[in-house]
Amino acid sequence: MTSTIDELLADAVIPTSSPAAFDVGAALRRLAADAAQAGPPPDMARAAQAGQRLAVVSRWILNGPGAAAHVDRLADGPQATTVDEAQLDEEGAAVFACLLYLTGHPESAQFWWQLAAGAGHRAAAYCLHLHHLALGEMREAKHWRHQVTSSVIDADALDENFLTMLEVVARYVRQNGSTASPPTGGLEMEIDRLAEDGKNSCIIVRRPDRRLADRLHDFTRR
Repeated sequence: MTSTIDELLADAVIPTSSPAAFDVGAALRRLAADAAQAGPPPDMARAAQAGQRLAVVSRWILNGPGAAAHVDRLADGPQATTVDEAQLDEEGAAVFACLLYLTGHPESAQFWWQLAAGAGHRAAAYCLHLHHLALGEMREAKHWRHQVTSSVIDADALDENFLTMLEVVARYVRQNGSTASPPTGGLEMEIDRLAEDGKNSCIIVRRPDRRLADRLHDFTRR
């Protein structure tokens, strides 16, 4: 019986070599090459690009001439989240939305972009297009792209040129860098203060106050 078991065990030994040895290094190199060629899925790549472009456009608007003055007008209005469009400085709302986005408050940024876009601010509508595109919300992204190209009474070609110009500028800045500064820590602290002040009554960051407006003036004078 013992010899029979020994014979069976001998037959069950797994060979340690084969006529064609497996090249582990070559296999790993092939896997790495395949992974590099595959890249991310198209939808994921499009969303990432939209997020990068939105950051560029937001910084561009925040650093634009007169940005602080427009936020002044927004700050001097009634201190409430609900805003009458007749009292709204749409440029100030767009600047404030971009500041909110860049300081980590995307839901509030969306609210203020929508106010600005509803008042006819086309760059705010473009920001909403990119915002929804980055979230993979294609229906909403398409809606706001349409608002960019049809929000004024102009020739269709001019409307499309406006959108093309925004996209070309955003792509160039993303690839080559920009002198537009990101928000400072002081601005971020002021936004966090506003968010904390209003969190018991609303999840949306309330409109800017005089203190934030003064901080933004300091930022734009740098």
